[in-house]
Amino acid sequence: MNYNPLTSELLETLRQIVGERNVVLDEAMRETYSHDETSKDEYAHMSDVVIFPQSTDAVARVVRLANEAHIPITPRGAGSGLSGGAIPVYGGIVLSLEKMNKVREIDYDNLTMTVEAGIVTNEINSLIKEKGLFYAGYPMSLETCTLGGNIAENAGGGKAIKYGVTSRYILGLEFVTPRGEIVWLGGKLAKDVTGYDLVHLIIGSEGTLGIVTAAIIRLIALPTAKTDLLALFKTPEAAISCVPKILAKDLTPTSIEFMDRQSFAASCTYLNEGLSYAECGAMLLIEMDGRDASTVEREAEAVGDLCTELGAIEVYVADNRTTQDRLWAIRRNIAEALKVYSPVQSLEDIVVPPASIPLVLPELDRISRKFGIAIPCYGHAGDGNLHATLVKDPSMSFEAWQKVEPEALLALYDATSHLGGKISGEHGIGLKRKSYMYRFMSPVEQMLIKSIKQAWDPNLIMNPGKMLDFETQE
Repeated sequence: MNYNPLTSELLETLRQIVGERNVVLDEAMRETYSHDETSKDEYAHMSDVVIFPQSTDAVARVVRLANEAHIPITPRGAGSGLSGGAIPVYGGIVLSLEKMNKVREIDYDNLTMTVEAGIVTNEINSLIKEKGLFYAGYPMSLETCTLGGNIAENAGGGKAIKYGVTSRYILGLEFVTPRGEIVWLGGKLAKDVTGYDLVHLIIGSEGTLGIVTAAIIRLIALPTAKTDLLALFKTPEAAISCVPKILAKDLTPTSIEFMDRQSFAASCTYLNEGLSYAECGAMLLIEMDGRDASTVEREAEAVGDLCTELGAIEVYVADNRTTQDRLWAIRRNIAEALKVYSPVQSLEDIVVPPASIPLVLPELDRISRKFGIAIPCYGHAGDGNLHATLVKDPSMSFEAWQKVEPEALLALYDATSHLGGKISGEHGIGLKRKSYMYRFMSPVEQMLIKSIKQAWDPNLIMNPGKMLDFETQE
């Protein structure tokens, strides 16, 4: 796509809109905003400028300027994404919402909270915990990610089995269109079929349709009791085959997290964790929560007994905060631990129907052997969303990796598709998976997505280079 350069006159106008200190041209700072948590060597692109608006009006004025001048805009939250969604592929403006992080309202009568997009997701719950409430639509990276990024990707996480993903808790949005118009969509409503459901069209659109500047989120009662189980199995197949059987019972786990040996061993080493796992080939980390401690304890015991019946060699029970934090630390640090081993990797996000979960692992083993690369696997097994991670061996040349990676990814996506799955469950398509969309999405679905994009953003300024190649209508 062809865009106009960012002239000195346009830069001066940006300074007038957001303030001198909020327009950054420094190369080191622009480099920081040139990538997300995907491989910097493979995907990074430099913008011409990074700006930090502090109001929705400023965002709208910037977007109007960019639309009129035909300058690309890349919205950005915390940069914790895993699909290249916040990378400025075509340069132009990176518009960071990190300074728009205010709580505008907490409405306890309607059980809602109105917050700006740049708020760190974890801060939401810290503000309402003492009132016995919480925001349930948060992902695993809740301590670093921001709400706007969660909305852009429709982020999921470990608690999605019981509580669902981000979209379940977004009732309304303050939204800046690609033409720079400001509109409120939705509201503090449990029901709303007044026209198209634009709120949920925007959720998961990866910043390609406009910029979310604030949201009305739904709050629910905070569970007061929680028990975690760590079930150890001899083989990954035994562990993963257990998942559909747990789901079939009259129990509702909050989480069922799967970790194969490569994943948890790397994390235990990284954390200097002394957990004994010599005979263990895989683990399930299962969480039960609720408002009644005796019910939670009884259901956790039933799940533990079921795991034992299905071949678990050990089931650890954690019913206090210290032990629970210890177990969850193993799961939460897998990605960082694998990066220590090899910073170049492809953290994938496949999702399959629950009944197909046991069929995934043999496919991963086949692909691993075919391409001679390690594919540790972990993730949200309870909803079929697994993070199979292609890891570059430190001894492999970068050139060899660049040849192997796309071929192995294609094999992984093809196997996932044949199992009735999709190539991304929560991380999004972004830049990283864009080239595979034509193979794994029907032409009709592509046409519908492109038609919406081109109707909303005819100049294609909003987060270009993501999800699909929108410049051609096929």
